[in-house]
Amino acid sequence: MEISSKENTQFFSNNTILPIDRSSFKSESSASKEKQSCCGGVKIFLGALSFVYFAKALSGSYLKSTITQIERRFDIPSSLVGVIDGSFEIGNLLTIVLVSYFGAKLHRPRIIGAGCLIMSAGTFLIAMPQFFMGRYRYERFPSTINSTVSISPCLQDKSQTPLSALEKSQAKINAGCEKEAGSSMWIYVLLGNLLRGIGETPIQPLGITYIDDYAIEEDAALYIGCVQTLAIIGPIFGFLLGSLCAKLYVDIGFVDLDSVTITHKDVQWVGAWWLGYLIAGVISVLAGIPFWFLPKHLPKPESRKDSSTSSEQSKFITEDNREQHKSYQQQVKIAEMAKDFLPSLKNLFGNPVYILYLCASILHFNSLIGMVTYKPKYIEQQYGQTSSKTNFVIGLINIPAVAFGIFSGGLIMKKFRISVLGAAKLSLGSSFFGYLLLLSLFAMGCENSDVAGLTMSYHGTKQMAGYEQGLFSECNSGCVCSQNDWDPICGENGITYVSACLAGCQASNGSGKNTVFFNCSCVGILESPSRSSSAVMGPCQKGNECPKMFLYFLVISVITSYTLSVGGTPGYILLLRCIKPHLKSFALGIYTLAIRVLAGIPAPVYFGVAIDTTCLKWGSKRCGGRGACRLYHSSTLRYMYLGLTLVLGTMSIFFSTAVLWVLRKRSAPQDETLSANGERGTCVTKTRKDNFVNSDHLIQATYWPEKETRL
Repeated sequence: MEISSKENTQFFSNNTILPIDRSSFKSESSASKEKQSCCGGVKIFLGALSFVYFAKALSGSYLKSTITQIERRFDIPSSLVGVIDGSFEIGNLLTIVLVSYFGAKLHRPRIIGAGCLIMSAGTFLIAMPQFFMGRYRYERFPSTINSTVSISPCLQDKSQTPLSALEKSQAKINAGCEKEAGSSMWIYVLLGNLLRGIGETPIQPLGITYIDDYAIEEDAALYIGCVQTLAIIGPIFGFLLGSLCAKLYVDIGFVDLDSVTITHKDVQWVGAWWLGYLIAGVISVLAGIPFWFLPKHLPKPESRKDSSTSSEQSKFITEDNREQHKSYQQQVKIAEMAKDFLPSLKNLFGNPVYILYLCASILHFNSLIGMVTYKPKYIEQQYGQTSSKTNFVIGLINIPAVAFGIFSGGLIMKKFRISVLGAAKLSLGSSFFGYLLLLSLFAMGCENSDVAGLTMSYHGTKQMAGYEQGLFSECNSGCVCSQNDWDPICGENGITYVSACLAGCQASNGSGKNTVFFNCSCVGILESPSRSSSAVMGPCQKGNECPKMFLYFLVISVITSYTLSVGGTPGYILLLRCIKPHLKSFALGIYTLAIRVLAGIPAPVYFGVAIDTTCLKWGSKRCGGRGACRLYHSSTLRYMYLGLTLVLGTMSIFFSTAVLWVLRKRSAPQDETLSANGERGTCVTKTRKDNFVNSDHLIQATYWPEKETRL
């Protein structure tokens, strides 16, 4: 009976546990449903944000692909093109602080949607000058234009030119001067890019922090990596679109294409640059639509309900995080939010990790922005490639390497569960090896094209004086030529001449693209007297070694792009994990502001000024004044372009090393504390180790709704 009694007691005691088990099962089930709901909402936002990143990246990269087209169309130097490119960052500068600080406390998805509409309006504005200014005019000698009047290229006497032709030519010049005000239409391109910058402002600080707030901590790095990777598809399509439009003549649909006497290989060729902006504007409008239907807040993951920050943040944020519990009203007045602005700014700039990483990023982005902005021009001028081929190569080969690198960085962070310290190491190593590879590009350049009077004398020697005196020689002394013209021809001796007149050509046959010049006295200097000294339209091709060097350049450029991009996602995680949670949007906004002001705006300008110093032959405007550059000194351009990039990159590596040193110094005491506490028991040590990687429980024990959006 005693045994039976004991069994009954045990039976009933076991039964009393069953309701608890069911309750636990229900709580786990509800937690699972909430997790699924949370993940579903985050993934919808993730898809919408990825499309917006695609849209803004497409329009931004398309602008980069049209840099040379805009320069030629408006006849402006590279430094002014740099100002136009930097106007996007100026637009960000005007609104970034207000949007990032106050936007985090308002309806973030709808603010992003409004930004997309503004961005599309700016993109449409960029294309407008094409419809209001006159048709594009390029430099061509009258004999190359389809005409029944035959004119000698070498005007030994102006009287040999028919009066009607001279009058007609002068009338065109006068008409061009009357419409010279049309060349100032580049201001609309600048204003449109400025408007694009204003519209793009909320996308990064509000979009990234929205994901980081409502995603599970260990998935945040992968999600951010996915957004950035999918955004790379935008530049791929942007450069491919630029390649397509560069092959189409600028005035396609407005003029008879048979009357165009230049090809897309000519340095004066301008493609249909405006067409891509119309397409990009439509895509930006479509990208903003989903954000008007997304909620202001999503359910928090279970792992973040008990605390508002990650365990790793507690390791590097050493300030006291204990705050009084306050009950916030549903609506917060702007004045109440503004009171905390200066204290928040002081708190942010008091974080040495944030400041050092900010300095490293500013220098790093100075290097990258300058390099990317003028990369198409560098390839065209250094390797003699067309704008269309250059954009195609960048879009199809270079950009996918960047996408793969960014995704690899996010995948490494998730797979190996790399800490903040590990992220700093990965970011530093990526920059170091990337710039080391870039150093090898100094040896992969082409020699200057042989241009008589600019890179070599008319007698074949390389030593040259100033080009203004060098363009004239005994062989063309009997001709009436202008040193300002740029209408290159290729002599049968393989040397390029600035114009048929300066080559001393006495006769021509054919018209348009098929014009052939004969009896060119300057070409005959280096030829045997028995051979006819003839020349054809267009410049000569670069040396035989140049195509091989271009291939080597592409291979190293792809590897370098991948290596530098691996550190992108770890850098984002380092930035997010080393600041207080309620300052994340504000910190990203200040970070973006600093990059815009100190890198995005000045880098294209001073890179453009440096590139302008390597110009050998400037074009001239119809009413006088310097136009766009026609020919650069290849070696000087290579050293200037790559040298600036490497100097800035090397300086950024020093600051990245300082970031790593500070993080190691801060993590050492925490490791000792965890080690001492770990001696209390194996179970406790294991639990804390798991919490260090996966939880958000070590800074504040309490969490209240909407803390991330209310100070």
